[in-house]
Amino acid sequence: MSPRACCQGNGLKVCSGIHKGMDVNRLRESAGKIYPPQQLLLHTHTQHPVQQNPQFPFPSSLLITGNMMIIGDQYGFYQLVLRKHACRLRYVLHQLNSGQLSLEDLKRNIEYAALVLETAYMDETRRICDEDDDLAEVTPEAVPDEVREWLTATFTRQAVQTRREKPKFKSVANAIRTGIFFEKIYRRTQTVLAPIPNEYLPYLRQANNWNFDTFDLNEVTNGHSLKYVGFELFNRYGFLERFKINVQVLENFLLALELGYSKHNNPYHNTIHAADVTQTSHWMLSQTGLASTLTDLEMLAVLFGALIHDYEHTGHTNNFHIQSGSNFALLYNDRSVLENHHASSVFRLMKDDDKNIFDRLTKDEHREMRTMIIEIVLATDMSTHFVQIKTMKNMLTLPEGIDKMKALCLIVHACDISHASKPWELHHRWTEGVLEEFFRQGDLEASMGLPYSPLCDRHTVHVADSQIGFIDFIVEPTMVVCGEMLVKMVEPLVSLPTTDCLFPPTAHHGGPDDGSASATSLSPLPPDLKSPAPGALTSVRKIPINYFGKLDIPCPWTRHLQENKAKWRERALNEEVLRNKSDEEGGAREKPLTNGKPADGVP
Repeated sequence: MSPRACCQGNGLKVCSGIHKGMDVNRLRESAGKIYPPQQLLLHTHTQHPVQQNPQFPFPSSLLITGNMMIIGDQYGFYQLVLRKHACRLRYVLHQLNSGQLSLEDLKRNIEYAALVLETAYMDETRRICDEDDDLAEVTPEAVPDEVREWLTATFTRQAVQTRREKPKFKSVANAIRTGIFFEKIYRRTQTVLAPIPNEYLPYLRQANNWNFDTFDLNEVTNGHSLKYVGFELFNRYGFLERFKINVQVLENFLLALELGYSKHNNPYHNTIHAADVTQTSHWMLSQTGLASTLTDLEMLAVLFGALIHDYEHTGHTNNFHIQSGSNFALLYNDRSVLENHHASSVFRLMKDDDKNIFDRLTKDEHREMRTMIIEIVLATDMSTHFVQIKTMKNMLTLPEGIDKMKALCLIVHACDISHASKPWELHHRWTEGVLEEFFRQGDLEASMGLPYSPLCDRHTVHVADSQIGFIDFIVEPTMVVCGEMLVKMVEPLVSLPTTDCLFPPTAHHGGPDDGSASATSLSPLPPDLKSPAPGALTSVRKIPINYFGKLDIPCPWTRHLQENKAKWRERALNEEVLRNKSDEEGGAREKPLTNGKPADGVP
């Protein structure tokens, strides 16, 4: 790197002086030209002031030891500091090579530079992970005004609390992952299983399939899709034995959960939606290898959070509750109103011993589980969407690992809005349900004298345009970020043994994993690892021993998103033609009369 290359764009005239071997005075004068006036403090290694110059413009204290100088900003550290102090270290080398630097001065300055760089890194990490709220990427001309208003109202929020950051270092993360892996390897085969009728098994065996049809499962189980998805996944992950969950207590809890989801007879936020989000969350864990990076407690938190994330949903948006001053809005102070209710109500439900599936957890496990579940459920508040995406994008630029809790929150949030990334038949059916729920809210708003919320007026909504905007600006960017995040989290595992033994097959897992093989390949893989052997169904994606190829996380959503957008665009064109035709006909009917006859020759 050339002397100027390392400082280009930073205005660091200081650096050019360093590389030229400029003496301290010339270096100081060069540096001073680019900063506002402030007093300088110059120190020798004895820390005695040697010069104070109020006229010399520089905002930070200037530490001088012998002929060595390091500059540190006393008001905080910014990204610029990283490159600036790299230049200072180059100057250390120059002084060391010329024999002008004592060992004591070298030690002191290296320690100081290390502190500066570490602090700068931590400050920068916190800065880029700030949970700003932003819809700037959606240009005004990109979507109709109504769709933009809906995106803004639903997926942004005004006030955001700063949340903690926990940088994860790769060495620590890999050690933890290795421990998790061997814990699962040596765990004895599970023997406790929730009972599932044989006629339901062919449907539940498709749980590893991205195209899993929850509507079909709900029909065949007579409305108990949530219960049996819960049974199946608790069996697959061995939660019953690992956490000593009583089968009858689990059944009581899931039945109570279904009652809560059915409380308001919602066309969208119901048991089928909860089962769908839970199955999709399982896919994210099992078919990408992510499960191998998580503890049992973390996997349980993800799936449990997905199960309960819309419990007792009222069929109305948070904004409706706030604008109408509902009891929920008053109770939760307008903050993530529904999400707070979902989490709070479920934990209140588990106060009953016959529904408390966590009663055998240790005190520490229960505290950790509750914390994770609450954070996951609150992250399904759509107004946190852009915050989560921005935070994760910034984390992907950092060399350390992804903050695991933020990753788990984003996964469940992505699964919550994933219907647009499923096959058209499923996506269209979900769209009809959510729009009907919006329209019911609009009817209620009209009866209460409230203005219509975006997309809630059944007489004016442009359905196709709204779904195109939903895919383009919400779902597709989310799935892209999730894919990149999963790669970064799973790649360190590629040197570990294969993970197909983490979850041994149970009596319920007797058939091939239809529909998932094409979506779960690593490239390149040995032929014998590309698909499971007949009769052996595993819940975790294989990662072979000493795998050195590029990790290819399956992204089945990519094709479906493009197909669904194409169908909506076709419908949008048809809707526009019909609107134009209607406008023309309306204009013709309103032509003014001249002497009792229509003007302009209109018959």
